[in-house]
Amino acid sequence: MIYVIATVEVVAGKREQFLEEFRRLVPEVLAEKGCLFYGPSIDVASGLPRQIPLRADTVTIVESWESLTDLHAHIVAPHMTTYRERVKDLVVGGQLQILAPQ
Repeated sequence: MIYVIATVEVVAGKREQFLEEFRRLVPEVLAEKGCLFYGPSIDVASGLPRQIPLRADTVTIVESWESLTDLHAHIVAPHMTTYRERVKDLVVGGQLQILAPQ
């Protein structure tokens, strides 16, 4: 199993519009072979002193996949290409962390 933490920076003030598009995608991804979990999240004020500053224009996508092979297939799935086209004007940038449980 692997975990993916995808951090997406969106255009200022466009986070809810991005989330609407992302939520449309979720059922298709959950139906993919090897997808165990796939969901968007946003920063929440916790009052904990070690928390990073809140990011109003960031969405963090938490994923879990059975294998790297399944993740690679997900990246090139046709619905992902369509999704990327729908959100291209809403996204400033992003990064991925790929993790293995120990």
